[in-house]
Amino acid sequence: MSELNNLEDIVNTNKEIKELIENAFLTVEILELENDDKLKMELENNLKVINDKLDAAYLLTLLNSPYDKNNCILEIHSGAGGTEACDWALMLLRMYLRYFENHNFKYEIMSYTEGEEVGVKSVAIKVTGPYAYGYLKCEKGVHRLVRLSPFDANNKRHTSFASVEVIPEFQDSVNIEINEKDLKIDVYRSSGAGGQHINTTDSAVRITHLPTKIVVSCQNQRSQIQNREEAMRILKNKLQLLAIEKQHQELNEVKGDNMITSFGSQIRSYVMHPYSMVKDHRTNYETSNVSKVLDGDIDKFIESVLKSNVTI
Repeated sequence: MSELNNLEDIVNTNKEIKELIENAFLTVEILELENDDKLKMELENNLKVINDKLDAAYLLTLLNSPYDKNNCILEIHSGAGGTEACDWALMLLRMYLRYFENHNFKYEIMSYTEGEEVGVKSVAIKVTGPYAYGYLKCEKGVHRLVRLSPFDANNKRHTSFASVEVIPEFQDSVNIEINEKDLKIDVYRSSGAGGQHINTTDSAVRITHLPTKIVVSCQNQRSQIQNREEAMRILKNKLQLLAIEKQHQELNEVKGDNMITSFGSQIRSYVMHPYSMVKDHRTNYETSNVSKVLDGDIDKFIESVLKSNVTI
């Protein structure tokens, strides 16, 4: 049904573009007969709408990897730097939540670990919507913030780091077999910004996969059993992604491709002092409107990555 809805949206968009183009041609024919400023303005507006819709349709053609249409899990982890890094991770969380709302993506906070003083140490969010992984995979990597610290009494400039990880939701991840002996399972009390569905009982579950050191946690469900099932599902998704990345690495070695993957490397800088700039280091796309970006307007950055030859 999800695939059918996506295809119907594409067909409807194509019909809408066709109608707009036909109206634009009709307007041009009328303008050839009479010079009307109102019609000129209408034509300019129509051409802008057509251009935007064609650009959006072109982006969909770039989302052609096997898992681009899937839902995903987006994780934010604060880097070294204590309070500063935790506050930066919280700012990123707010930015992504605004982005989800602007694009009608449904989201659910799966786990949330607060910073010792402010902010968040780590947070995992399930994002549901057409091409959620395809768009958000462009955000994988380390995000760097430069600003005058509100936590520094001397008002000095600080640099903070936070990493973003995006994992596609695999439909066939249930086929992955996990040995129970390879798991370390901890139960703890839920906490943080999870809303009314976060319990105050010892129902939260943290699972560590000992061979790979992968750690997943879930605290949004109402029972320990449900949280464990959800955490296991996320773990299987991560293990499947790890297997795919390993396969790609082996193929690159066979081909002699020495290109370094961008996963885990610094991808973007957000500078608030001594000047204002957000710059993506993969594509060199930049803007001076930092506040707008932190309010969730990251579309141009995502588009620049999708249109480039950057390896994601």
